[in-house]
Amino acid sequence: MSKKKYHSEKNTNKLQEIGRLIVRFMNGNSTKIYNYKQISDGIDYKNPRQREQVIQALHKLLASEKIKEVEKGKYIINLKIKGTLTGKIDFNQSGNAYVKVEELEDDVFIHQKNVKDALQGDKVLIITYNFKGKKLEGSVVEVIERNRTEFVGTFQLIEHKDFGFVICDKKVLNTDIFISKNHFNGAKDGEKVVVKMLNWEPGNKNPSGEIIQVLGTPGNHETEIHSILAEYGLPYEFPEEVEREAQNIDKSIGGKELEKRRDMRNICTFTIDPKDAKDFDDALSIQKLENGNWEIGVHIADVSHYVQPGTILDDEAYKRATSVYLVDRVVPMLPEVLSNEVCSLRPNEEKYTFSAVFELNDKAEVIKEWFGRTITYSDRRFSYEDAQERIEKKEGDLTEEILTLDRLAKILRKERIENGAITFDRSEVRFNLDENHNPIGVYFKISKDSNHLIEEFMLLANKKVSEFVSLKKNGTPTQNTFIYRVHEDPDPVKLEALREFVGTFGYKMDLANTKKVAESLNKLLKDVQGKGEENMIETLAMRSMSKAIYSTDPIGHYGLGFDYYSHFTSPIRRYPDLIAHRLLQHYLDGGRSPYKPEYEEKCKHCSAQERLAADAERDSIKFMQVKFMQSHLNEEFTGVISGVAEFGFWVQIPQNGAEGLIKLRDLMDDSYQYDQKTHAVYGKRTGNKYQLGDELKIKVVKANLIAKQLDFKIVEN
Repeated sequence: MSKKKYHSEKNTNKLQEIGRLIVRFMNGNSTKIYNYKQISDGIDYKNPRQREQVIQALHKLLASEKIKEVEKGKYIINLKIKGTLTGKIDFNQSGNAYVKVEELEDDVFIHQKNVKDALQGDKVLIITYNFKGKKLEGSVVEVIERNRTEFVGTFQLIEHKDFGFVICDKKVLNTDIFISKNHFNGAKDGEKVVVKMLNWEPGNKNPSGEIIQVLGTPGNHETEIHSILAEYGLPYEFPEEVEREAQNIDKSIGGKELEKRRDMRNICTFTIDPKDAKDFDDALSIQKLENGNWEIGVHIADVSHYVQPGTILDDEAYKRATSVYLVDRVVPMLPEVLSNEVCSLRPNEEKYTFSAVFELNDKAEVIKEWFGRTITYSDRRFSYEDAQERIEKKEGDLTEEILTLDRLAKILRKERIENGAITFDRSEVRFNLDENHNPIGVYFKISKDSNHLIEEFMLLANKKVSEFVSLKKNGTPTQNTFIYRVHEDPDPVKLEALREFVGTFGYKMDLANTKKVAESLNKLLKDVQGKGEENMIETLAMRSMSKAIYSTDPIGHYGLGFDYYSHFTSPIRRYPDLIAHRLLQHYLDGGRSPYKPEYEEKCKHCSAQERLAADAERDSIKFMQVKFMQSHLNEEFTGVISGVAEFGFWVQIPQNGAEGLIKLRDLMDDSYQYDQKTHAVYGKRTGNKYQLGDELKIKVVKANLIAKQLDFKIVEN
């Protein structure tokens, strides 16, 4: 009898396992209808015995309503009955999570005891329910697709045992990874490592993994910077074969290639970049025409001449999709021989360029435009400070040319703002570093006229290239496939919340239409300058905006006020610009529109990589701020509340940009409650209020380099 029972349980478990494979396969395309043969092939169960098991598993899935039979022998995943939904899971620091489901307006809350074996960013199948009349909650039924399998953490060797654990940031991984002795791979107790998750057996509390890279001692500068890169899957070094291919590229200028290009070497050309820049993507040329108009050339490094599709160099550039700018280093998209030498528009060197050349009159109106490949010669390399000095003092070489470009740029900028562009001009934090990469000072990068000069001509080139590809001469769309930089209109709910909130400070906003919203936002940003609430309102206004992404659908760019906009001007550091160059040349050569879905995939990949790079850059700034503040422990500062949450609020120190947390549990004078609507916490007994934008005195009590976190304490007056 016991033997029969064992076989029965074994068969049931097998069918459950097949059922999981079927659900996972069908969730890959949840709107598609499958027959049992397609399902069998999809999970690689192809012999007659296996197909019989698939049929049995399908019957069990039907009985449990995980799938539906839409007609005899044809099945579809059941996403509706009994509240089963698919989405991406996002954990918070407490271990609880939310699942973002496309069909639902609000995210579904998942308590930490119901997350099963899901990890940050995984695609999961959940079952939903209403708990005690509250908002929708759910439980993870199964993980459909892992977001990632490699993680950064600290190795903890269990004393007197042949195993250990890798402990990761709870926001990234809500459990520790078990490591057997044969998977230590040289790691020592307490070291920071990269671990690869191997499997997670049903019923096991922890997944098992293998250490694949030892990063070093936690808190060490190099360890932490490489940890940031590893955390976001950003490679620091290029594979040998990629470096070799880059070195072997024909770098010569001349021959038949010159015959294909417009020669602009004799026209006054120069670059304006940050003082520490090495990869010069763009240059400007200027000459006065006989009719009194100005010919302005926007010359961009012709990366597409050197990086050809189908090469390992191109594959690596696409995989990276962007250069990553950390506080103390650049992780380039292209090997340095290309990014800093061959493609870079260095002074006193001839370079192959891809140009947008405009004839402008004194009103900055575009009279003519031309796009094509060129050869240029940069006469001068300016830093932004050099160019700004010429604008302000009106003296020095090429002053007349820079003043003319500045005057035209100011007209373009004014017109852009009048047409609905939003002028977010937030200062960026920068660090002065010593020879060991330690921060010895903090300063803020502020945009001045020289920055705006370059910005306006780059925007003009990006916009005009996009229009050239997308519109016929009569203004009707060409339907040509292209890669656009798009920015959706702000979320009306967020705008309404912003309008209500700024109203408490006496500011008004008109949300009647898109133009009024833009005008209101610009007026608001101007009115708050220099006020105590400036930082808070700027932050909230930024949060009300959508994020710009890449897309093949030209839905426009709200923030810039453009109907058509692309990235064309930085192909050394952005792969979408390289795509734009290739497509533009394809159309200039009379080519037909290529297959759009293929380019949409490229857009999604580039947008995702851009987000990862931005997160890594933000983490490197946080790390450096914490490192800087280590020498200021127990010092007092005046700060501004920059964020509020259920467990506490963040305070930013305006003079250095450092941000620290004040936990509600550390406020001993009262029990505090969070009010999401007013971005504030209130004392239940005293009525004390701490609100976004409030100024208060704080003391720095803790600087945790590994967690990249500062803890502050309120100083009583």
